[in-house]
Amino acid sequence: MRFSRVPLAAACVLAAAGAVAQAQPAMSQLEIAVACAPPPTFDLPDNQPLRVIGVQDTIPRGEYGTRDLLVVNGGSASGVQLGQQFYVRRANRFGLDAATRRRGAKTGGWIRIVAVNESTAIATFDHICGGVGQGDYLEPFVAPVIPPGADRDEAPGEPDFTALGQIVAGNENRSDMGAGDFALIDRGSEQGIVPGARLAVYRDIRVAGMPLASLGEAVVMSTSAKMSLARITRTRDAVHTGDFIALRK
Repeated sequence: MRFSRVPLAAACVLAAAGAVAQAQPAMSQLEIAVACAPPPTFDLPDNQPLRVIGVQDTIPRGEYGTRDLLVVNGGSASGVQLGQQFYVRRANRFGLDAATRRRGAKTGGWIRIVAVNESTAIATFDHICGGVGQGDYLEPFVAPVIPPGADRDEAPGEPDFTALGQIVAGNENRSDMGAGDFALIDRGSEQGIVPGARLAVYRDIRVAGMPLASLGEAVVMSTSAKMSLARITRTRDAVHTGDFIALRK
């Protein structure tokens, strides 16, 4: 196969990738953490035409690392272009209870196309968050926009208890979370949640006559129609899936 403009020799491909990467503005640690978090939805793309199908190596492997040259199953005929960036994602099951488990996506990292022909392309990692392997699908990379003040622990306004939401999953499908961790919540733009919104976190201690127990604070980083990704900024105890959130107004 003949690839346009970039030689297939590994050293040349890596050199080209490094030159392109150096031209990109550096992402902050918070931006990287948000990009590595799961997208704020349990819906998977209906059409996933682009996938990782292997690496340029003499030994077949199912999981890939930072220095690997990934082979993508689409090229210029599929609209793939040199320099394009993509998230690499994998379908995942969120939740520990088999009866309530929901399907979403885990973010393995993001890659950049460094060589392309009509039917396939070669990519290198810009950043790897976790496991990336054969069959993982690609989505266009968009750098996260961090809401102003999202790095600060603030609690403005009073919590609205008339429309409580819940924490449904942590990053990497964790059920316990602490300050600085990310969580998916079951409220999104359709419920008036916007990036930068502040949330109070509570626990129902299930004692007759007792109110909800204050647990911590969180800030919304990104939203979809029905869900949001929030960053926990303060906790008195570990936050669990099923804990409640109230929008501060």
